[in-house]
Amino acid sequence: MKRFLLIFLCFSFAASVMAQDKAQVVAHRGYWQSRGSAQNSIASFENADKIGVYGSEFDVHITSDGVAVVHHDGKVNDIDIQQSPYQAIKDIALANGEKIPTLREYLEAAKHTTVQLIFELKPHATPERNRQAAQISVDLVKEKKLLHRTEFITFNLDAGKELIRLAPECDVYYLNGDLTPKELNALGFAGLDYNYGVMKNNPAWFREAKALGLGINVWTVNDTTQMREMIDAGADFITTDIPNDALIFISLQNR
Repeated sequence: MKRFLLIFLCFSFAASVMAQDKAQVVAHRGYWQSRGSAQNSIASFENADKIGVYGSEFDVHITSDGVAVVHHDGKVNDIDIQQSPYQAIKDIALANGEKIPTLREYLEAAKHTTVQLIFELKPHATPERNRQAAQISVDLVKEKKLLHRTEFITFNLDAGKELIRLAPECDVYYLNGDLTPKELNALGFAGLDYNYGVMKNNPAWFREAKALGLGINVWTVNDTTQMREMIDAGADFITTDIPNDALIFISLQNR
């Protein structure tokens, strides 16, 4: 019995180490702190690809005339993106001089990379608009033949459920932090993508998510002590603004 217990503990430890080794880095809004980059720019996406992260996250809004654009904030130069036609924002420059990219332009650039696309669909004003936004998004990803490299994330439950329906071959993660792993699993989500504070306050969710086969991403973690804490708890992915530092840190920790 003692020998069996020892073997079991060894295997448990090995499994824990292997799980930690699988922790991957997601660049939040791309590797925007690199030279020549800006948040959600095509350059930040390409630079994230160059350093070898698992995925590069980006944010998408749909303009009033149905154009999908890549930008984090809902407003730019006091213009509400979702309430305005594309013409109103098309010439606005990002910090690195790039124009705000359309999703079509962003995905075209992505075809020349290998990094995973972590596609955040921003909440829109109504359930109908959220479903329309999901349809526009999936159609463009399909058009560019990038479904196999795309994972969707969203704060909006209507959008999330529609993404699951429209793109069953893609993983869809929920961001809002208000649903348990069991509830997410019942809705068909591939995993939870919750803020560091949410996961710290709900440590049992790591175990529950693993038991259900759900993936676990934690955002936005820019402190290496917190990275280690989340990886030790069972996080599969760490979303961070310092992806290069995170890659080095995780590599050193796993030696």
